[in-house]
Amino acid sequence: MKTVILIPCYNESKTIEKVVLSFKKQMPHAEIYVYDNNSTDGSDILARNSGATVCYEYKQGKGNVIKSMFRDIDADCYIMVDGDDTYPAEQAIEFERYIINGQADMVIGDRLSSTYFNENDRLFHNTGNKLVRKFINLFFKSDLKDIMTGMRAFNYNFVKSFPISSEEFEIETEMTVFALMNNFIIKEIPIQYKNRVEGSESKLNTYSDGFKVLMMIFALIRDERPLLFFTFVSLILLIISGIYFFPILLKYFSTGYVLQIPTLIVISTVVIISALTFFVGVILHVLKRQHAENLERHLILLNELKSNDK
Repeated sequence: MKTVILIPCYNESKTIEKVVLSFKKQMPHAEIYVYDNNSTDGSDILARNSGATVCYEYKQGKGNVIKSMFRDIDADCYIMVDGDDTYPAEQAIEFERYIINGQADMVIGDRLSSTYFNENDRLFHNTGNKLVRKFINLFFKSDLKDIMTGMRAFNYNFVKSFPISSEEFEIETEMTVFALMNNFIIKEIPIQYKNRVEGSESKLNTYSDGFKVLMMIFALIRDERPLLFFTFVSLILLIISGIYFFPILLKYFSTGYVLQIPTLIVISTVVIISALTFFVGVILHVLKRQHAENLERHLILLNELKSNDK
């Protein structure tokens, strides 16, 4: 069984050497790949000198890096970890065990249940983690503790069926939602998170990246739950129409005259748009179900191809 360690890297010269050596020590049987994303501080040289295989992704953004990783590499177990030395290499064996034994399709390193809030002093960043977690759990009826962690493990089926659309740091949330939507088995393991070393700077921007995550969640809900999404939009339009229509109706009952004809025309238009919106949701819901069936067939084919290769 082949295990690979995947490390996306952008200007991590302070820590990348230690990360590579730590994983080599804990998992000597695993192949370590560092994907450099236009670093200017010599991170790639340090990684190569430490024994990692260094590859390059020139399109900027963590999502683009992970897309290349998943496309390029075939393995039974993929362990992904950031190159900033904030995640524990010694727990990677436990991640691997769940994947190799078939007990999980994706293993999540849960920072938020252990040391994250003590180690991370960015108040709004912490608040954003909590809000995204609550929203995802509420909408998808799950009970995950850490939605946006950077340490995860995956099996072959997940990696080869995950259609990555995010280009930057919202990729972690997209992974989680994809797993929830397609009934992949998720296992969470509490991990000991530690803050960045002095001189190492986070690439995350609390506000701009937080906004991108929220927009990505909105898009995923629209794409993954189209019937619910478009039914909600349709109801909003009907409520707005009702607010303007009932005063005109009451006036008609009391006077016998239909007033505000232009307003009635607009209301009728909005009602028609509401009906069309609902039926768009119905059509997209049917297409989504067909997509889910296609994904299932794709997974069966992947397993057959994998068995033939062996």
